[in-house]
Parts: sequence; C-alpha cells; structure tokens
Amino acid sequence: MGRRGGPEPTPGIVVVDKPQGWTSHDVVARVRRLARTSKVGHAGTLDPMATGVLVVGIGRATKLLTYIVGHDKAYDATVRLGESTVTDDAEGEVTVTVDASTVTDEAIRSAIGPLTGDILQRPSAVSAIKVDGKRAYARVRGGEDVELPERPVTVAAFDVLDIRRHDGLIDVDVRVEVSSGTYVRALARDLGAALGVGGHLTALRRTRVGGIGLDLARTLEDLGAVVDGGEELPRVGLAEAASATLPVVEVSDREAAALGFGQWIDASVDGPTVAIAAGPRAVAIVEPKAGRAKPLVVFEPAAASSPAAPAAE
Repeated sequence: MGRRGGPEPTPGIVVVDKPQGWTSHDVVARVRRLARTSKVGHAGTLDPMATGVLVVGIGRATKLLTYIVGHDKAYDATVRLGESTVTDDAEGEVTVTVDASTVTDEAIRSAIGPLTGDILQRPSAVSAIKVDGKRAYARVRGGEDVELPERPVTVAAFDVLDIRRHDGLIDVDVRVEVSSGTYVRALARDLGAALGVGGHLTALRRTRVGGIGLDLARTLEDLGAVVDGGEELPRVGLAEAASATLPVVEVSDREAAALGFGQWIDASVDGPTVAIAAGPRAVAIVEPKAGRAKPLVVFEPAAASSPAAPAAE
C-alpha cells in the first residue's frame, strides 16, 4: 500500500545523481515525498562527500535492491598523496602530512599494480561495518582503536587519468571498477602507504552500479521539477531494472500465474534469474532447485481471492 492507505505505487527504480553533502538517507526521504509513498529504499550507500549513481527503489522494486547492491561498481575519484586522515577521506581530520614531491609518476603507476585484481583489503576503520553489534565508526568516534580484518575484494580496473602536483602534495585522478564491498578510500589509503607518503580520498563520483549508469541518473532538482509540474515521478520500470540486474528467463502467462502462487516451474536457470512475462512484466526472481525454477522473490503475488493456479507445465 502507498502512504496513508493509498494505492500501491507504480514499481520501479529512480536513479538519482546524488549531490555532495547529502546522505543516502536524505535522498531516500526526498524521494519518498516526491513519490508520495513510504515504500522506498536504496541500493549501496554513498558517503555524504560522494556524488553520482544512487539507485532508489519504489514499491515492489525495493525487493530488487538486494540484488543490485551485490553488483560491481565504477567510480571516478581523486586520491591526494602526502596527507593521511582519520577517515581515509576528506571528511576526516588530517593526521599526517608528508612532502610527496619526490614521488614520481612511474612510482605511482607501479604502486597501483599490487592494488589491482583479486586482493585482500582492510576496510577503513570509520565504516558502517559492525563489530560485536556496533558500527565501526561509532566505536572510533567513542575513542576506541578499531582495526577491521582483511577481506577479499576484486579491483577489476584502477586507471590513472591525471596527476597534478602542488605544495608538496600530489592529486591523482583515477577511474576504478570494483566488486561490491570494496572501499575506494581504502584504496587511496593503501596507495599512499605503499608510496610511503600516506594518502586519502578527496573526491568520489559513482558512475555505475552493475548495468545502471549515470546516463539514467537525474538530479533531485530535475525530479522535483517534474513532480511540481504535475507529472508522476519518472522511474525505470521494474522489468527493465530487473533485466539490467539479473539474467532473464521468459515465462508464459500460465507460468507467471504459477509463480504468483509460489509454485515451481519447469525452467532451466543457473542462479538468481528474473522471470519476465509478456508486457514485459517482471514476475519473480527464481533460483535453480532440483532441475526446476523456484521463486525466491515474487513481484506479482496472486490475489488472495484468486483460484489456485494449476501447476505450470
């Protein structure tokens, strides 16, 4: 149901170009007001200093967010060499400053090599990861020393776009493609550590989450103007969003009805897959089970008053 018992909101995703200084929660709150529904969530938190792609789900599309979060992500970023901060980004207090002017361009590119591919990364201490039930950043702010364990991540690309030098510091513009759970500010920290001068992130812009990129993103100002003009909040339809996130299996109306009742269907899938019916309509997310397809998430549940669907052939 929508807000105050209203109609179910049209499901879909809104791709927001998040402004700097806003939290992801701030963006969700704004989209709730624009969409006139409380059933809104987001996939993949962005820090307040970061900008770019924030995927926001509306209505039944919120069920898709878990799968969007797990996709790889791409960022444009700036790493400052010669300064370390308590948060590994520009939001934290500078703790150490070192003259980095002797670090060569070749040394920077060489140090990036070991930070590319399948690596073990220690997340930044000031992160949302929970330690004994409490967020790591809350422990750090409470005066605790926190060192999180390393975990495997994949840095598929770590490319230098530009190198700029000023006042003994070096700003390196980079483009990275990383697996879910990778901290770009930890890459900045580790690059600085490898060069012996320290480093932190001064700018971060997410350009892609899975197959969803900036080409689909709109600013909050643009979205607000559309709604103020009397139109519905624009969104990417559920079927299109799901197809950009997961493999697709086409199903008949009979199979769609069966999935709506939570029944298995005869279909060959290799992992989580979106079942698409005529329309196109995203009916469910299915997974392989005993040679068939079992519904994991149902986007079109059968109405309680509907007669039981016959087993799909």
